[in-house]
Amino acid sequence: MDLQEQLAELRRRMAQASERAEAEVAERQEQARSQRAEAVAKLTELTHGREVATAKGVHLECERVWDAKTRHGRLDVGSLIELPHDLFHAVSAGEARPAAAAEWAFLDTETTGLAGGSGTCAFLIGVGRIAPEGFRLRQFFLRDFGEEPSVLEALSAELASARTLVTYNGRAFDVPLLETRYRMNRARPPFAALDHVDLLYGARRLWRLRLENCKLQQLEREIVGFEREGDIPGEQIPTAYFDFLRGQGAAWLAQVFEHNALDIVTLACVAAVLPQRFHAPSNLSIEHPEEMVSMGRWLRQSARADEALALFREAAARGLRDELMSRTLWDVALIERRRKRWEAAVAVWSELAAFANPHQAASLVELAKHYEHREKNYAMALEWVTQALAIEDSVETRKRRDRLTRLAQAPRTRRLL
Repeated sequence: MDLQEQLAELRRRMAQASERAEAEVAERQEQARSQRAEAVAKLTELTHGREVATAKGVHLECERVWDAKTRHGRLDVGSLIELPHDLFHAVSAGEARPAAAAEWAFLDTETTGLAGGSGTCAFLIGVGRIAPEGFRLRQFFLRDFGEEPSVLEALSAELASARTLVTYNGRAFDVPLLETRYRMNRARPPFAALDHVDLLYGARRLWRLRLENCKLQQLEREIVGFEREGDIPGEQIPTAYFDFLRGQGAAWLAQVFEHNALDIVTLACVAAVLPQRFHAPSNLSIEHPEEMVSMGRWLRQSARADEALALFREAAARGLRDELMSRTLWDVALIERRRKRWEAAVAVWSELAAFANPHQAASLVELAKHYEHREKNYAMALEWVTQALAIEDSVETRKRRDRLTRLAQAPRTRRLL
């Protein structure tokens, strides 16, 4: 076989190999398309979803309604519609304007990662709305990344009738992420027109002394009284979506829809509890002393010191762990001092001075100040400041001791009558 014949044979074999490779690739692509189609069909069936068309394309939507008679933990879903229009005024420090409960939108996202930034996508966006019939949830889902413009268009349409956006950590995560996705799709984000209430900050302020943490599911168990069963862990959610994109795990991803749904209805129930604490604290019966302390601190910051004092004293009477007890008693003494109720302040400082705690030395110094400036009992003041120095040395306290030593030793002049 001459050279030309050898080259021709080689070309023939190469062409056959190329055809076989192309056929194998086409077969794998067809198999992947078939698996994807099966996964989409299965997910649509499991979530009772439907394809929705917008001006920007198509996407999958699911809708779910909790009947007004439904209970979620200890709360009645039907009672949400009766919440006051100005519910979020106090917890938002006056930023949220009054709006009817039907004009609140509860939003939560499930994303391809927790880092945020332009590389993270919200593949499932849930929006819950309070309605006369109960609580309605719409979930907008990307069956593939090409459906994002359609999902964002539908989300904007849903939020157009809302006046208040309610989230949990949405100020730091969900809303900035979605704003980035809107801009990357050359669309206007809808959030500027909404008053945004992020309940995470109020939850931390009220419950961080009582609860192990302030994650939404912790509040769901401890505050709402609802216990999930078989919930997908949050760290597995991105993996479940990527598996779905490869045509696998439709049933696993359906758990993400349920996870998102429970997060949103729980958020609505937390909104029925948390803001009420700040909305009308004097009208509520607070069971846990730690919550009393948290609410008292907020009232004090809001220049409602007398209400704060009552809660601090009640919490101390019911009993607190040692460190929190000493801090609370210290706060009581500060309020009494500002009110110039010296006898009450001295009683608390004396109590704090009697046992080891973070405020013991400071209480001894306050007693020294009181006996020096108001009682003019320099010997007693010197005794208090000496005890303070034995616990915590400082330049200022040593100067006070030296001054009191001179005053205590100085002869007193007698006045002629």
